[in-house]
Amino acid sequence: MKIAIIGVNGQLGTALRHVLTRHTLIPLDLPEFDITKPTSTQQLVSLKPDVVIHTAAMTNVDDCAKNPQLARLVNSFGTQNVALACLHSGAEMVYISTNEVFDGKTDEPYHEYASRNPINPYAESKFYGEEVVRHLLSKWYIVRIAWLFTKKENNFPAKIIRAADKLGRLKVVTDEVGNPTYAPDCAEAIKKLIATHHYGMYHFTNSGYCSRYDFAIEILRQTGRGHVPVEAITSDFFERVSVPPKFSPLVNNCGIALEITLRSWQEALHDYLKSFD
Repeated sequence: MKIAIIGVNGQLGTALRHVLTRHTLIPLDLPEFDITKPTSTQQLVSLKPDVVIHTAAMTNVDDCAKNPQLARLVNSFGTQNVALACLHSGAEMVYISTNEVFDGKTDEPYHEYASRNPINPYAESKFYGEEVVRHLLSKWYIVRIAWLFTKKENNFPAKIIRAADKLGRLKVVTDEVGNPTYAPDCAEAIKKLIATHHYGMYHFTNSGYCSRYDFAIEILRQTGRGHVPVEAITSDFFERVSVPPKFSPLVNNCGIALEITLRSWQEALHDYLKSFD
């Protein structure tokens, strides 16, 4: 297949490029390809992809809260441009969404078709992105992920390791709960999914869920830093522009029905941490 990867230089885009080597890849990213420009629609149509995997987004939730109009331009209108290109070219579309489309006001993990209720500008912009894809297209996959991390990037595990080494002690929140997602595992799941042509909504996070505090404790344990003291705090300790959902783990039901599963987040973390050896 001829597969366009939008946002190919990001964490997930890079992982997808590594697992989709048997296909003809069309790597797209800024500055040459800007989804916020209406001309990007025809630009993408002219490349004649069979599948478009749309990973590009404005993902800094605090920046989105500071500039919600820009968040909507990138994550909503930009997604509309991509979806229109898929409509005009007949391509399948994979849209990468987020656990943050849920409000976190529950005590059970969210299934794929649970009611969405975004509570911050980032989540709202991704919610509208989902709506655009669902209403414009018939050949779509929406893949929700959470807490993405991959090798040597500026993500939560990397920040915890750096902070532990620099400060010698940490404060980490206990009341934000979700699923760590290792980008190579998610990319492999997407690779399997597009081979099925089984369109619909999917949750591709590593299995299991934890609080940010538990995630940090496991990172320190696996890296031989278990002696570093970690103080458990609540999210109101930090002043933030954006408010994330407190409890937003995802459960993979639809993927499992297709025999697409992801290993535990602890196992994935172990592989990730090899990059720090």
